[in-house]
Amino acid sequence: MRSSRSTRPPWEVRGSPIQGLGVFAVRRIARGARIIEYTGERITHQEAAERYDDRMERHHTFLFTVDETTVIDAAQEGNEARFINHACDPNCEAVNEDGRIFIEAIRDIAPGEELTYDYNLEREGPYRASWKRIYVCRCGAPSCRGTLLASQPERRRKNRPEGARKRGTTV
Repeated sequence: MRSSRSTRPPWEVRGSPIQGLGVFAVRRIARGARIIEYTGERITHQEAAERYDDRMERHHTFLFTVDETTVIDAAQEGNEARFINHACDPNCEAVNEDGRIFIEAIRDIAPGEELTYDYNLEREGPYRASWKRIYVCRCGAPSCRGTLLASQPERRRKNRPEGARKRGTTV
């Protein structure tokens, strides 16, 4: 007989002090553990641009860039991974493995702790003043950079290899 612990995920979705809903550990999650796959409708960058634009009062999409041609829109056919919030000092990271996005723990995560990863959002073209308002960060970390946008060195880095590290285990 299987225990209910092994069939239940090690997290739950509930209200977050960072933003809206968040994902929280309900039991210890070990460093390196693969927590959840980020799923949703796979669309082109053009379709993503048509669905969401700069007329938003603040950034609120569930888009995840997979590669040069594919974006995942978790608002369509997505799962609970879409509720994992951004933090400038995260406890998870997104790993691209053969075009699939997985959220993995980069350190041990205690029960009750909110799961977060650094969105490192990138925008085309010159910086716009409206982005400060649209992409404001509310993570509260001492090292908070104040934005969901990638830091300047990240923005300059080209063709950053994704998933180029040891793979974790699945929880």
